[in-house]
Amino acid sequence: MKQSFSRRSFLTKGAIAGAGVIGATAFSETFGKTYTNKIDDQPKLSAPSAIKITDVQYGIIGGSLFVKINSDQGIYGCGEGVDAIRGSENLVDSFGRRLRGQSPFNVHKIFEDIRRGGHFGGGQSGMYVAVLSAIETALWDLSGKALDLPVYQLLGGKFRDKVRVYCDTALYRVRFPTPEDFAKAATDAIKNWGFNALKFDLDYAQDPDKYDRYNWTASPGEISRMYNQLAAVRKAVGPKVDLCVDMHGRYDHVTAQAIASKVGDLNLTWLEEPIPAENFDAFKALTQETSVPISAGENVYLGHGFKQLLDNGVDIIMPDLQKCGGLGEGQRIANLANLYYVPFSPHMVASFLGAMACAHVCASVPNFHLMEWQSYFHTDEMYKKIVIYDEGDWVKDSFVTVSNKPGIGVDLNIEAMREYKRGNAPFFEKTN
Repeated sequence: MKQSFSRRSFLTKGAIAGAGVIGATAFSETFGKTYTNKIDDQPKLSAPSAIKITDVQYGIIGGSLFVKINSDQGIYGCGEGVDAIRGSENLVDSFGRRLRGQSPFNVHKIFEDIRRGGHFGGGQSGMYVAVLSAIETALWDLSGKALDLPVYQLLGGKFRDKVRVYCDTALYRVRFPTPEDFAKAATDAIKNWGFNALKFDLDYAQDPDKYDRYNWTASPGEISRMYNQLAAVRKAVGPKVDLCVDMHGRYDHVTAQAIASKVGDLNLTWLEEPIPAENFDAFKALTQETSVPISAGENVYLGHGFKQLLDNGVDIIMPDLQKCGGLGEGQRIANLANLYYVPFSPHMVASFLGAMACAHVCASVPNFHLMEWQSYFHTDEMYKKIVIYDEGDWVKDSFVTVSNKPGIGVDLNIEAMREYKRGNAPFFEKTN
């Protein structure tokens, strides 16, 4: 007959054997039972250091790729990638196969193995790095949960408990907003949600004063329109509110010079990508010519790209941690910028999972400035439904409190996400 052996039977038999004159039965029902019950209360999993990845699941909702990395201890981690993720199923499958059987604690090694493995397969930018960003973030989340530590602690600790955010007012959804629309959007964001930092977009393809859709030089009418819109905001909110401006890289050097000169009296926090970020050298001349701080980086990948931005004088860097390489790479970029005395103000267009993941990095570096926050968090119920978070308000008085829970501190509500699945888009498939 096969011998039965367990921690319960071992402890109970040992207790009976040592009971002596007080009686084995009575002893086993008191002392032994107390100990065995305590053992039953403890998890029967292996030590955290022995945890292994079993598989990766993934789904696409809206413009985000969500990944869930599972382990042999029932613990999982979640991550998000944005923008360059359409048609990324083959990449997720490939990365998922490489993860199986590995320890999630080797985040940097796994990141570097996958990055180097893509040297001839697009591993320098784009979809490859965006998908890797989601994977890398999920590894941090899984590691934090396994060790019962928040991600910021795994990143070396925190400089701050709260992260200040600016609200992207998303006024681009209005076909052709007037200066009055700009002013109202600004005062509404302050009144309704308590923000003290705002961002507005200046590029409008439908501007009737535009020369044509392909000409990157703004007409005098466009320049006047841009100034009037921003002047209305500054008048409405006063001098103490941060006013950030985005041009989405849709203009040329001449226009960048003109608008930077025109808005000099409005005390802008930054002028974001008035020219495309592809030609790093062009930023050097621009930053030397203007007094308004120039920011860039949402479409730049990995530390290598940001070194070139920094070498060419960009005043504020804004990597998107959901596509530039993830949390560890984001921290490396911030620390690199710190050597140039340049502020770190990450771009963020993800869900609240991505926002909180980004906040952990912002808390962990000294040169953090501002983090982007989207107004859709307040206006689109989907963003509330697809995540699980029980630590109070997401944002208060323009600050996000960094979660102290293990991992990122925000979970995915996969059942709720099912409502937003579109067509044949993957929905938490397992990698092959």
